[in-house]
Amino acid sequence: MDYLIVTGSSGAGKTLAVHALEDLGYFCIDNIPAGMLAPFARLALEHNELDRVAMVLDVRGFRTAQQVQNSLQQLRQEGVQYRTLFLDAGDEVLERRYKETRRRHPLSIQLDISTSQAIRLEREIMRPLFEQADYIVDTSLLSTAQLRGRIVGLFSQKGQAAMALNILSFGFKYGQPKEADIVFDVRCLPNPFYVPALKPLTGLDQEVVEYVMQSEASQGLLRRMQDLVGYSLPLYVQEGKSQLTIAVGCTGGKHRSITFARKLAEYVQQLGYHPTVQHRDINRTT
Repeated sequence: MDYLIVTGSSGAGKTLAVHALEDLGYFCIDNIPAGMLAPFARLALEHNELDRVAMVLDVRGFRTAQQVQNSLQQLRQEGVQYRTLFLDAGDEVLERRYKETRRRHPLSIQLDISTSQAIRLEREIMRPLFEQADYIVDTSLLSTAQLRGRIVGLFSQKGQAAMALNILSFGFKYGQPKEADIVFDVRCLPNPFYVPALKPLTGLDQEVVEYVMQSEASQGLLRRMQDLVGYSLPLYVQEGKSQLTIAVGCTGGKHRSITFARKLAEYVQQLGYHPTVQHRDINRTT
């Protein structure tokens, strides 16, 4: 049985993720108490009726991190293999979402505290789950469609695919992605931003790609990045890693990083991997 625990910060998009998982054939249960994780898994295994199960575990289903640890330990003791998806977003983003929806954070309701206090408290309670998660998705800058695409990319059945590989371009000026396992910095290369004809374009445009890749420095850096990625990916698969995010950053996340992210994606496809590609900051206007 494919047993997936969906958890994370309140307001980070767990409901949207569940909808995508249901479309992939998962039987989903929302807001399950932590103590019910093992009993339900045992029931599903005994009756052999479900082969893909997603259980949504959030702060409403437990009071302390220790309760979760105990439940996960019970799963392991009973031989239940499970994976954990953790959805997260920045504190400011979560606060804004609660203001826009005019809803209250679960801990605000339970403890009569402010939204900001509730977010900080929840983050502390959730820390053990975050640290041991198999998949971490930061939804701060993802649209509904982008989040759905990310979930589908991670959990659609891909036959022999052994590891979910995500290649992400970003701008350092907007912060380094928290979910990144490997980060490449291409700010040392010629910047199309300072070429008037190229400034409004992105790394999706051939003119930008040609400008970025025309220098020997760019070509040499790409070769070395490919060598490192090509050498390390089989090691990650052998080690049993289920998800790997490779992030490529430039200053603004629109030209050099996109160019190199696409080049890396093309390279790993030739190696037999099936990467998803995201350009986090391509639509930034400031």
